[in-house]
Amino acid sequence: MSRSIHAAAWQRHRVHLEGTRKQALETGRNRLLVTGVVFALAFLAIAGRLVDLTLLGRGAESRLAAVAPARAATSGRADITDRNGVILATSLPTVSLYADPTEVLDAEEAADKLVGVLPGLDRSEVLAKLTSRGRFVWLRRILTPTQHYAVNRLGIPGLAFQRGEHRVYPHGRTAAHLLGFTDVDGRGIAGLERRFDETLRRGRPLRLSVDLRLQAMLREELSAAVVGSKALGAAGLVLDVKTGEILALASLPDFDPNRPATAGGGAGFNRVTKGVYEMGSTFKLFTTAMALDSGTVTLSDGYDASKPIRVARFTITDFHGRNRWLSVPEILVYSSNIGAAKMALDVGARVQRSYLGNFGLLSRSAIELPEVAAPLTPARWRDINTMTIGYGHGIAVTPLQMAEAVATVVNGGIARPTTLLRRPDGVQPGGRRVLSVATSRQMRALMRLVVLRGTGRRAQAPGYRVGGKTGTADKLEGGRYRRDASISSFVGAFPMNAPRYVVLVLLDEPKGTDGKAATGGRVAAPVVARMVRRMAPLVGFAPVPGEETSKGPHPLLASLNPPPAKVREQSLAAH
Repeated sequence: MSRSIHAAAWQRHRVHLEGTRKQALETGRNRLLVTGVVFALAFLAIAGRLVDLTLLGRGAESRLAAVAPARAATSGRADITDRNGVILATSLPTVSLYADPTEVLDAEEAADKLVGVLPGLDRSEVLAKLTSRGRFVWLRRILTPTQHYAVNRLGIPGLAFQRGEHRVYPHGRTAAHLLGFTDVDGRGIAGLERRFDETLRRGRPLRLSVDLRLQAMLREELSAAVVGSKALGAAGLVLDVKTGEILALASLPDFDPNRPATAGGGAGFNRVTKGVYEMGSTFKLFTTAMALDSGTVTLSDGYDASKPIRVARFTITDFHGRNRWLSVPEILVYSSNIGAAKMALDVGARVQRSYLGNFGLLSRSAIELPEVAAPLTPARWRDINTMTIGYGHGIAVTPLQMAEAVATVVNGGIARPTTLLRRPDGVQPGGRRVLSVATSRQMRALMRLVVLRGTGRRAQAPGYRVGGKTGTADKLEGGRYRRDASISSFVGAFPMNAPRYVVLVLLDEPKGTDGKAATGGRVAAPVVARMVRRMAPLVGFAPVPGEETSKGPHPLLASLNPPPAKVREQSLAAH
């Protein structure tokens, strides 16, 4: 009996142990399962994020997109290139040296050591800075890598470096007035650097219309002309008459944009866009064009240029007078002031002002430079003003304005906006009509005639159809004209059967040689001829044999059909 009770009790105890152990096992199993699930979910989340970042890249892209604008704004000043992608201005990483005077232990020793590795420093100035009360003083801006290493080796407490950028112009003076320069903090303060300062600082590069090859040619030719004629300075440009793009623009004297201090005085003055000059006889192109276009004259008309014109206290004479009646073509070819003045008077002040305004000669050019001057025009437009403006006196414009207006004369009569930025290939900007197609065609023939048989003979370039007009004007200073100083110029275009380029050259106070005056035909026209010969092959124009001859009939002159001299004089006398 007792054995039975004992067995039953043991059986109940075993069952109880098995139940407790089983419950513990179940609890442990459940906890492991939950832990495993948690780890599995964590690993899945991590794996999913890795896939998202590495394969899909959504997270990385979203973060980069948020950061990119800030990085672009602080990544440095963008490059400026010519039309072919050649770098004209770029920025290089640099370091600059500064100090916290409160952390410099021995200012005397520090000054001695710094002057030892940076000889350009003034010891007294360095010592004064290192003993000042401030917490920040510049010691030297823009160190070379060698200088950076040398200063760093000194191990002077209180010295530190700040990283930055330095603007560099690889071609030096070649395009100085176009590019301008920046200050020590990298902000544009002249030229295109100033005009597009915000754009460049945002990291957006500029691609110019300028061709560095033509730019170098033009500057070289102008430099030679200044030396040869002993001129005070020069200005020149090359303009595409179809697109309005400026391919070259140079002014002398110039400066090195890598050393802004060299831009002081007259060197920083852009004669092409900032200088305003009475351009002399080149203005006869516009007088002739407006007279023909308005119907005031025809090519068979003419004026008596046998005697000077006296108006009040003024006397209008010809430099090389023919002392006879001159046809309209002859007035331009022989550059008659008397004939141009009478022609302008017939056109009238109202029509003259209207045409000159449409040519863009009465308002500031819209070129993308901050250094652009407004023209000087008469306060009151009287008859005497109309007459003198007819041959290029009494109104002063920039060489850029002159080239823009001549482009309108030769390109079919359309005034197009001029630019220093490259236009997309094949894009020809719209414009406003100033002259009829017929008038433009007549003017092209007359300009060709000036080079073949007139004052512009020295502008002939063998193999190329060059046309243009000379200009020589006494220099105006202090309200008076100087007989011993002139502005001599030539504005040409080629090829005259279908003009593509205008080339203008101006010399300031050139000196004559062999007792001969330094006229536009003598000193400026040859420069244009050399430019045409050098640039034509680069822009795709091969020479045409026989184009340089000035003898015999020429197909471009066929539209003039001038009658024999005696008949013309008789008919003009009757007129």
